[in-house]
Amino acid sequence: MENIIIVIAGIVFFLIGIIRLSSSAKNLINARIKQYVKYIIAKPLYGLFTGIISTVMFQSSSASIVLTIGLVSAGLITFFDSLAIILGADIGTTLTVQFVVWHFTEISPLIISAGGLLWLIGKAKWKILGEIVFYFGLMFFGLELVSKSLEPLKESTVLMEMFKQAQHPWIGLLMGIVVTGIVQASAIPISIIVLLAHQEMISLQNAVPVIMGANIGTTVTAIFAGIVGTKSARRTAVSHLIFKSVGIIFCFIFMPQFIFVLKNLTGNLPQQIALAHFLLNLVIVFLFIFLLSPFTAIMKKIMPGEDEAVSLWPEYLDEKDVVNPQRALDNVYNEIRRQMNLVHKMYLLGISELKEREGKGNKLFYLDKIVINTREEIVKYLRRISSRNLSEKYSKKIFAYTAVTNDIASIGNHALCIGKLAIQKAQGRIKFSQCGENDLQEIVNLVSSNFEDAEFIIKEPSESRNMDVIRREEEIDIKVKQSRDNHLERFHKGICAPEAGTVFVEMLLHLERISDLCDNVAEYMCDIKERIALE
Repeated sequence: MENIIIVIAGIVFFLIGIIRLSSSAKNLINARIKQYVKYIIAKPLYGLFTGIISTVMFQSSSASIVLTIGLVSAGLITFFDSLAIILGADIGTTLTVQFVVWHFTEISPLIISAGGLLWLIGKAKWKILGEIVFYFGLMFFGLELVSKSLEPLKESTVLMEMFKQAQHPWIGLLMGIVVTGIVQASAIPISIIVLLAHQEMISLQNAVPVIMGANIGTTVTAIFAGIVGTKSARRTAVSHLIFKSVGIIFCFIFMPQFIFVLKNLTGNLPQQIALAHFLLNLVIVFLFIFLLSPFTAIMKKIMPGEDEAVSLWPEYLDEKDVVNPQRALDNVYNEIRRQMNLVHKMYLLGISELKEREGKGNKLFYLDKIVINTREEIVKYLRRISSRNLSEKYSKKIFAYTAVTNDIASIGNHALCIGKLAIQKAQGRIKFSQCGENDLQEIVNLVSSNFEDAEFIIKEPSESRNMDVIRREEEIDIKVKQSRDNHLERFHKGICAPEAGTVFVEMLLHLERISDLCDNVAEYMCDIKERIALE
């Protein structure tokens, strides 16, 4: 009974270690997530290594794959970009088992002590790093407890009989699927199998099907994450299942040859089991890594439909063009057009949330991050251009484009605030009076027209359209003041609730600022055209 309690405690420590390790690792990388994403999408090979490294950090392929699915859902990476990452994640998860084989469990108290000390006395990122090391050690300390408690079980006839039943490959496969599906980590059952191998309580023939089942079971978390995601996210989750299934079917067909290879690589049973886990996932990588493009095309046919994938990174800012000011500024101009298009989408999403709760808040938040990042990259790019000897014409353009990208980013912020207020209104079941709704809709229509004209002017500067924007801006200022006065009168008469008034007034302020900023953008772009014409 005592041994059973210690085994349970060891597994609990292991689970706590995995969960907290994953959480701490995320805290360490969140601040620089943009830079990581930028390299992830560069080449499939980079994605493969990213998957390996992130899984080593999280000590869970499920955590890495769920994070990847989240990035796909956000439109920050494409379905194609995600495939190499999940292949790498499956390789990374095999290292946990290798650590068990290498007797990391025996030095776990030392790892815990070092990590705990750094966690207590460290500052900032060193403190987070200490926390990571602490939970890394705790994970293997849990396995060490399990190992010590299993030694007497070698004599258990019941346990040995259970493993004899697992000699049938299909039973072993099912055991691996069920256990991994429950604990949500393939490293747990496979690590325990390695420990059993240390005690000579299991054979390689029995272990391999369980390992295969564990690899199938680890796809469960990804499937659940994909269900609530976008079309591309669901494709990523299903692709993970397909990768695992094809690899396992391949190894299952060639099971005798697979076991023969393992036995010839090493005579050490725990190492054979760890290698089985590694080679299985390596086979999967080699089966698919060179076929990602056709696989992507096939999956899009099997699961049709397109997501609006928005790149986190600018699409037009080419570094090699910085030496050519005219070409570089043309790149900036194209990126500004893209940025304005993104904030227009944000505005429309915010307004749609106001009219009818459509649950698009998450997309709105992600678009805001992309708009802010685009502004940052444009400003950096303009600084690099300005570091060269430029004519007055180019210098004025740089000044104007800097102002424009800042104003566009500010529009995005106000659009986000409108979306937040709309969500607040829906969640709080707040209702505007019919007069308030009419006033608001009238202003929304005017702001929408200014938005459309400002976006058109960026594409093709037009003085007549600019005058229309200015005229509407003046009209909006008047109507916003009238709407506030009307609201105050309704409030004194008890026609509208106090909570409705707060949301209503804030909404008016954000709409007015969007119109102001659209006016600024239109004037800047017309001014650039006028200056160029004079020169």
